[in-house]
Amino acid sequence: MTEAFDGDWLDLREPHDAAARNPELAAALAAALPARPRILDLGAGTGSLLRWLGHFIGRSQAWTLVDADPALVERAFDTIADRADGVGWTVTQPNRRTLLVHAPGGAWRVEALLADLAEAPENLPLDQVDAVVSTALCDLVSRDWVERMADACARHRLPFYSALNVTGRERFSPPHPADALVMRGFRRDQRRDKGFGGVALGPEAPRAIAEAFAGRGFTVHRGPSDWIVDRRSRLFAQEIATGHGAAAFAWERRGAAAIEDWIETRRAQAADGLLSARIGHQDVLALPPAG
Repeated sequence: MTEAFDGDWLDLREPHDAAARNPELAAALAAALPARPRILDLGAGTGSLLRWLGHFIGRSQAWTLVDADPALVERAFDTIADRADGVGWTVTQPNRRTLLVHAPGGAWRVEALLADLAEAPENLPLDQVDAVVSTALCDLVSRDWVERMADACARHRLPFYSALNVTGRERFSPPHPADALVMRGFRRDQRRDKGFGGVALGPEAPRAIAEAFAGRGFTVHRGPSDWIVDRRSRLFAQEIATGHGAAAFAWERRGAAAIEDWIETRRAQAADGLLSARIGHQDVLALPPAG
C-alpha cells in the first residue's frame, strides 16, 4: 500500500509549496494546453496544485483529482469551495461528485477519482485528459513507475508536469553537530520502498523523469523549486525538523542519542524563531513532440 498523507500537514505546507513551485514551468505548461484543458492531478491531496496552477491556466478548465484517500478528496472539495468563496467567486455543486468554480476567466470543473496510484497508469483515464500533473509524488515512486507513466503519456501525447521533487540538498541554520548524521539517515529513508513497486527514486527523481521522457521524444524542462523556510515559519520549521529526525532515527540507530538531541534542539529553535532551512526541490515539465 502506498503512503498516506495527513490533511493538516498538506494545509500547513500549501503556502510554502505555492511559493516554491517554478512559475516559468507552470506558464510553459499553460501555454501548451488547449483552450479548455482537462487536467489529471495525481495524488491531489487537498487540491493545492489546482488552486495554484489554475491561475496560470487562467481560462475554463476541468480537473480530475486522483487520490486513494476519500477523506482527502472530501477535504479537497470543501477547501476549494471555501477558498473560492473567500475571494468572491461563485461555487455550485450540480451533484455530489462535481464542483463548479466560476472564476473570472471561465469555470473550473472539479471531479474526483479514487484510485491507488501504485497501479498507475493502467487505472487512469488518460484518453480523457490533456495533461498529467502532480506535486511531491515522483520522488516516492520507483523508476519502473516513471517508465510506465512515460510510455503511457507518449502513447496519448500528454504533457507531464511533476512539481516539488526532492533533490537531496537540505540545509538547516544554525548548524548542529548532528546535521550530517541526520541528513544521511534522511536520504536513506527517501530511497526506501514507498509502495510503488520498488525502491523510491528520492533525489534521483528529477533526473529519472527527464531521462524517461526525453528518451521518448519529449522536450524536458527543469527548474528549481526549493522550500525557503525563514525563521518566522515556526510551526512549519518544527514539522520539517521533526520529520527529518524521525526518518533518520529509523536508519541510524547507533546515533539515536545524537539524533534525539538534534530533534529536541531544532524544535526548540523553531519555537523560538531561531531556525531556518532550505530544502532542495526541482520541478520537471515534459512536453510531447509536436505533430
